[in-house]
Amino acid sequence: MDKRDRADLFRSRLAEAMATRAITRAALARAVGVDRSTLSQLLAPGTRLPNAQLAADVAQALGISADWLLGLTGRPEPVADLLATSLTVTEAPRALIDETIFAWHREAAGYKIRHVPATLPDMLKTRAVMEWEYRPQLGRTAEQAIGASEDRLQWMRQSRSDYEIALPLHELAAFAGGTGYYDGLPPDIRAEQLDRLIQLTDQLYPALRLYLFDARRVFSAPVTIFGPLLAVIYLGRHYLAFRDSVRVQQLSQHFDWLVKEAAFSARDVPAHLRTLRARVA
Repeated sequence: MDKRDRADLFRSRLAEAMATRAITRAALARAVGVDRSTLSQLLAPGTRLPNAQLAADVAQALGISADWLLGLTGRPEPVADLLATSLTVTEAPRALIDETIFAWHREAAGYKIRHVPATLPDMLKTRAVMEWEYRPQLGRTAEQAIGASEDRLQWMRQSRSDYEIALPLHELAAFAGGTGYYDGLPPDIRAEQLDRLIQLTDQLYPALRLYLFDARRVFSAPVTIFGPLLAVIYLGRHYLAFRDSVRVQQLSQHFDWLVKEAAFSARDVPAHLRTLRARVA
């Protein structure tokens, strides 16, 4: 950009920021620690750009970005504010579909939602599996929590969103065999859950697409991408949520990679589930 054009842009943006915040030249001059005449010169046509220190002081007093004042960015918010809105760390209670997750699903209604769960996806679990998995943490409140979550899960299944879910092969193998995380889960509950997965992947395709990847070749942490709006990584005690388009796009590409490298595509998963079901006593 030509220096004269950048100077014109600086003056217009400075005037815009002052008008937005309803601050006078005298008040801004006092806040910055300069004479009123100095500030008037900044707003006068034909005036050159101020030095970096003065531009930074003016931006700080107005609560805006110095880069925006100087025409280097299109966002007026300071970098710290942009980071605060684009990246948040939210507590993740050991529960099913909690308020935070449900709010994200409602916000993204109508968009494609891509999900790599930590265990089996909650929205596909039977009540018996949810009770076995969550009762040790929720205790007496498990029944109430599961009832509330079932209503939310039902809403999610009936929403206008398409769901793509990617699972590692070993997760389903451990579930079917009752090993690892699923040690102690009775065979009849595992059989019922596999029957439900077979039914849902058959009936809901293509609105629901389940992919299975080999974790020896590719890996993913638990992550959910809510359309173009939001991407969330599950850390255990917290969710790490990104709202800037670059990070959301990067995590979307990560999910595309999982799908591309999947050992079983969405069309092949029901047959694999039937094979696992046949092994359950």
